[in-house]
Amino acid sequence: MKDQGRSPRKRTGGRRRPNHKKKKHELGRESTETQVGDRKLKVVDARGNTEKVRAVTTDIATVADGAESHEATIEQVVENPSNPNYARRNIITKGAIVETSEGKARVTSRPGQDGQVNAVVVE
Repeated sequence: MKDQGRSPRKRTGGRRRPNHKKKKHELGRESTETQVGDRKLKVVDARGNTEKVRAVTTDIATVADGAESHEATIEQVVENPSNPNYARRNIITKGAIVETSEGKARVTSRPGQDGQVNAVVVE
C-alpha cells in the first residue's frame, strides 16, 4: 500500500517529523486488483453516503473503435506498463493492453474504482 499524504522528506533532503498519526479519514484501502474471469463485483462504502462498485474479476470490456463501441470478451492481459508482473497475473488496470474478441485494446477506465472496463482499440 502506498504512503498517502506529505512526503517525510523536505526538498533539501531533511526529515519532517509527523505532527500526528493518520486519522480515520486519512487512511487508504487495499487496492482492488481486477483479474480476468467471470464477472464479480464488490460494493464498497465511500465518503458522503455514496458507494463505489469495484470489479474483482471481469471478462467483458466496452471497446471503442472510432465513433462506435462494442461489447467484447477479454481473453488475457498482453502487457501492463504499470507493472510487468500484472500481465503475468492477468490483472487489469488503466493503461493495460488486453487481448479481446475485437483485437488488442488499451484500457481507459479504472476497473478497481468504477467496476467496468472501457477500452480503445490499438492497431
